[in-house]
Amino acid sequence: MKLDNKRTLFVGLAFLSICAFWQMYDNIVPLILTKTFGMNETYSGIIMGADNVAALFLLPLFGSLSDKTNTKIGKRMPFILFGTVCAAILLNILPIFDNGYFAAPTTGKLVGFIVVLGLLLVAMGTYRSPAVALMPDVTPKPLRSKANAIINLMGALGGIIYLGIAAVMYPNSKTSGLEHVNYRPLFIVVGVIMLVAIAVLKLTINEPKLVNENKELEDKHPEWNLAEDDGSGTEVLPKEVKKSLGFLLASIALWFFGYNGVTTWFTTYVNEVMGQGLGGASTCLLIATGGAIVSYIPIGILASKIGRKKTIQLGIIVLAVCFGLGYFITTSFTSINLIMFVVFAVVGFAWAAINVNSLPMVVEMCKGSDIGKFTGYYYTASMAAQIVTPALAGTLMRNISYTVLFPYAAIFVALSFVTMLFVKHGDAKAEAKKGLEAFEDMDD
Repeated sequence: MKLDNKRTLFVGLAFLSICAFWQMYDNIVPLILTKTFGMNETYSGIIMGADNVAALFLLPLFGSLSDKTNTKIGKRMPFILFGTVCAAILLNILPIFDNGYFAAPTTGKLVGFIVVLGLLLVAMGTYRSPAVALMPDVTPKPLRSKANAIINLMGALGGIIYLGIAAVMYPNSKTSGLEHVNYRPLFIVVGVIMLVAIAVLKLTINEPKLVNENKELEDKHPEWNLAEDDGSGTEVLPKEVKKSLGFLLASIALWFFGYNGVTTWFTTYVNEVMGQGLGGASTCLLIATGGAIVSYIPIGILASKIGRKKTIQLGIIVLAVCFGLGYFITTSFTSINLIMFVVFAVVGFAWAAINVNSLPMVVEMCKGSDIGKFTGYYYTASMAAQIVTPALAGTLMRNISYTVLFPYAAIFVALSFVTMLFVKHGDAKAEAKKGLEAFEDMDD
């Protein structure tokens, strides 16, 4: 039995479209809120955290709804097609309000922007869970780890495509000194990318046929079902394991406080502190993403030798140091330079070391039948941090100084090292992985 890599690449197009969208959302929307609409950092931070609040409710809701759906084109495809089309349309209404408000400010245009933004978040929430669920629907259980590696690579590719386009379309030479930047061409391009990706997905993936084939194959292999039922339907963790899980979840929240604070505010930060535009900021984030991607294989090898916990702690130390350096570099230079590129490449390595190993540590503490529940714990911790940190960091930047961003991130990341010291479980050393297998623990 061998994974159909080509088919899995096509399935991953849904995740590519999702990641391209969110990379643009995190880059552009804070600029529009603060520059065009003149919102302070607290209010714009609250709005930037709203997507994570919505995700806490929308992702399980529409994932469950898609489980119960049965149409001629499948369970997941209706949600994927509907959500993507709605998102692409709503996405391209935003710059109309943005440009219109700059030309002639009115409360109605501001309200219209916020309403459309809210509808856009709902549209994105309708299809993320179904899109992620499509892969296991059409992939035999023994091959899902390898398939998940390809799905996550497609997601990374989506982010890279957006960042590359933004860097080319909006270099600092074109945006420097402008009172207002028209982002409509960029929104159109991203909308087209999303629609094309989903169109190719629909044309190449026959969901009902593949789901039936996979079900027939798995019916022939009941040994693939490793879930156990102890009769009570619940699992009680030993006290010491509960303690480790609690500290691990605290660590996850803390490093997301730091990392997401930077990724949310970095574009606005370099504009305010260094006078740099979207192109330079996008290039830095692109380099960080590239640094993470090229690090996954060596990180997988390293974790197999020294363990997940030590690999995470190494990543924490490196990330905290990089954020500390970020403060000194951005306050010492007035333009984005080679030193910043190097630092962001190392940030990518550090985040890979943390992100690749944290979810496996969480699920290592449970039985196979509870993986979904424990994965939920992971996302609750990470999303809770991502809900709070945009507003918290924005408030501190407004009331103290924009330059507080990198020290803020460094402190939270450093605190996660302290909580990781109390994590005593979930540190199984896996066999060194090669090729695509090294990506199988990537977090989506």
